[in-house]
Amino acid sequence: MPRYTPEQLVKRNASVWTDIQIILAPIQFLFFIAGLTITVLYANALFVPGLYWVSLAILFKTLFFALLFITGMFFEKEVFNQWVYSKEFLWEDVGSTVAAAFHLLYFFLAWFGASQEVLILDAYLAYFTYVVNALQYLVRIILEKLNERNLRIEGRL
Repeated sequence: MPRYTPEQLVKRNASVWTDIQIILAPIQFLFFIAGLTITVLYANALFVPGLYWVSLAILFKTLFFALLFITGMFFEKEVFNQWVYSKEFLWEDVGSTVAAAFHLLYFFLAWFGASQEVLILDAYLAYFTYVVNALQYLVRIILEKLNERNLRIEGRL
């Protein structure tokens, strides 16, 4: 299932965008953990006094998600010569789009006066879609590292 050619692997490994993604992804995960924790605490009336904190947490998570998506676009352009939805990265980009939609939906729902219950449900959906998308990336990274190792053993890289 590897999708990188040997030439693309060389580009990926030399790209500054790869390094940036490696730095930003764990930070985004910390925003996810913090946001989910705040949301669960608020939903269970524990220690978090207002929906403001849930909204602030999902705002920071959304902004960081956007930053990762944008830097990912530069990565994709450099490695696959397409800004987004390249065939090699299609499902990761689709997953990111779905997750981004649920993150942004939270603010549209808040703007139009949705109930706290609806906002909390959407926050959970945003975090869930993020987890699914992150797992998709992790599987890809593992498969691609195995492919890279095999290419090195075969002398093709």
